Amino acid sequence: MSEDFSRLVSLACHDLRTPLATIQGFAKTILRQDELGDPYARYLAIIDAAGEELAQLLDVLSIAARIEGGRYDPVLREIDSLELARAAVSGATGEGATVEVDVDAVQRSLAALARAAARHGGVEVSALVAGSEVSIVPVVPEAAPIVLGDDPKDLGAAVAVRIVRALGGEIVLDGDRLAVTLPG
Repeated sequence: MSEDFSRLVSLACHDLRTPLATIQGFAKTILRQDELGDPYARYLAIIDAAGEELAQLLDVLSIAARIEGGRYDPVLREIDSLELARAAVSGATGEGATVEVDVDAVQRSLAALARAAARHGGVEVSALVAGSEVSIVPVVPEAAPIVLGDDPKDLGAAVAVRIVRALGGEIVLDGDRLAVTLPG
């Protein structure tokens, strides 16, 4: 991605946030009304959830553009890898270790990798932590290229791989186990 195109994508992400914030704000305001009945409350809840998902996709796309343009400036903090995995994947287990990462970006990345493995593999996945390594299992063969970002059918997974690598981490597929090694 050229630096000019990377800046254009970043600008588009930024400019799309304002109308999106307006939509989300009005949806949340109307949802607080007690007299709102079904099906309208359900429709507004769907609009609100879709708006939140779109905001997260814009964040992910913006980070990808900054990485590709050489402008990614992560905010690094120390955190326990098990705590990070549990925030990203419900029910994560294991023994953690202190890692130094961009916490929000890595949390979203682990969640995106688990979602991609589940969605594209048609399986329920779990996360196992061993020190600085977070394993997502299982990754079925059909989902592997998507989860590794080689087949760009999932924006979250493709960007997650870039984020982990930009921070000095590593992502490797070992059989049906996606091993995400976070920098210490």
